[in-house]
Amino acid sequence: MYRLSFIISIVVFGVFESLAQSPHGDELKMDCIACHTTSGWEIPNDQWNFQVEKFIIKIDSIGNETVVPDTSFNHFNTNFPLTGMHETVNCLDCHPTLVFNQTTSACIDCHLDVHSMTVGNDCIRCHTPDNWLVDDILEIHEENGFPLIGQHAVLSCVDCHTSETNLRFDRIGNDCYACHQMDFETTESPNHIDANFSMNCLDCHSPEGDSWNTDVVDHSFFPLTLGHDIQDCATCHTTNSFSDLSPDCISCHQNDFTATSSPDHELVNFSVDCTECHTTQPGWTPAEFNNHDAQHFPIYSGAHEGVWNDCIECHTNANNYQEFQCIGCHINPETDEEHEGISGYIYEDNACLACHPNGDADMAFDHDNTNFPLTGSHIGVECIDCHSAGFEGTSTNCVDCHTLDFEGSINPNHVALNLSNDCINCHTTEPDWMPAAFDIHDDFYVLEGAHAIISNDCAACHNGDYINTPNDCIGCHLEEFNATTDPNHSAANFSTDCTQCHTQDVWDPSIFDHDAQFFPIYSGAHEGE
Repeated sequence: MYRLSFIISIVVFGVFESLAQSPHGDELKMDCIACHTTSGWEIPNDQWNFQVEKFIIKIDSIGNETVVPDTSFNHFNTNFPLTGMHETVNCLDCHPTLVFNQTTSACIDCHLDVHSMTVGNDCIRCHTPDNWLVDDILEIHEENGFPLIGQHAVLSCVDCHTSETNLRFDRIGNDCYACHQMDFETTESPNHIDANFSMNCLDCHSPEGDSWNTDVVDHSFFPLTLGHDIQDCATCHTTNSFSDLSPDCISCHQNDFTATSSPDHELVNFSVDCTECHTTQPGWTPAEFNNHDAQHFPIYSGAHEGVWNDCIECHTNANNYQEFQCIGCHINPETDEEHEGISGYIYEDNACLACHPNGDADMAFDHDNTNFPLTGSHIGVECIDCHSAGFEGTSTNCVDCHTLDFEGSINPNHVALNLSNDCINCHTTEPDWMPAAFDIHDDFYVLEGAHAIISNDCAACHNGDYINTPNDCIGCHLEEFNATTDPNHSAANFSTDCTQCHTQDVWDPSIFDHDAQFFPIYSGAHEGE
């Protein structure tokens, strides 16, 4: 009885299937009974994914009947198995036309893109059918090439993905600078822009840390090599700012420069650019002094090029590099023999430099080619007499050598008379200061007339005594006064002031006030007679 009822029901369904038009389209080739029952078309939600075995009768073209099992429709057997929230969704929500093959499996076809296409249209990349919560943000970010580590792991999405809505996640790029441009541009310690730092934060900072602190610094703008390979930044950056430190050597090494005495850098006026002589090797050695040739003595060129190895060969006193030695290499008797007959030669280091400032024997020093040629008594003077303090910088002012001569002169007393200490105003370089001229004689006694003619013959009046020479006429002309007989000056008791009758040009003509003293001849009856 059960089998008959079952067969009848199957046949009824078979007849109905053959008579009714399926709303699911021509592509669906299934018996209705596979999904529906006689009680209604609605399919229980829990039936879609569970296999229910039924039997149907298959009748071939000649009327033969066959009872075979039928597998009901199972969404798990499709390319879109129903899991999670999809298990409770009404079929019409996804298949509104009832033509099943018109529905795609793309999430975006059923679900509104609340992210405005900022993360693509494949919802399953971030979401599961269970709920919209995203549990694998870290994995997703790592797949996109930006793992969320360090401080990035504790940030909210909207801290980085800022837009008009919290559901938009516009791509901002994986470069640090995309988010941290403001940090880069406003950082003052050090100023990243002025220092031309890389805009790739990873070059210096670690994303795994919880701050901007870093032990990795692109110091290529000032390479930290050798002596500068210092691990503690505070050794050089003593303030809280990393941008106030000058790259100039002297800004850090002023004390080293000032305290150095071998040689004394300040005394010899060395450059404050340490790189001109030193590398960054610790201890300031080895050092080169390539501007030695221009400032002092050619050792990298000329006759001394390549004939020395160490500074100590010439600067034998390591405590004073101003001292140098020539005769350590240029020994006697060869040196004396080579200078035989040369005026002023002495076997002394400074003398070598004075005559051979370039170290070249063929370019010996010639005083006549300087602004102080040797003439008169200067010829034959030993060099050391004038260059006792060295040859460089020796003054050409007379008084710098002849101060004692000037102050010791008492005939006349140069100091008392406030005479110029520039010896050439009166003297030449001839021996014993003679001859001498005294162009300022008129400041003391005006020379005119016959006196002007003998102005260069000082002895005519002074006789070698420039202190006791009188200024009145009779002091020089007493002999003429006494010897004159026409008239006899002494007998007539004439005045010894020659200027009362005579001029300084000649003795005659002369003027004599005869009328007042003796007899009127320029007036009265004898006038003109």
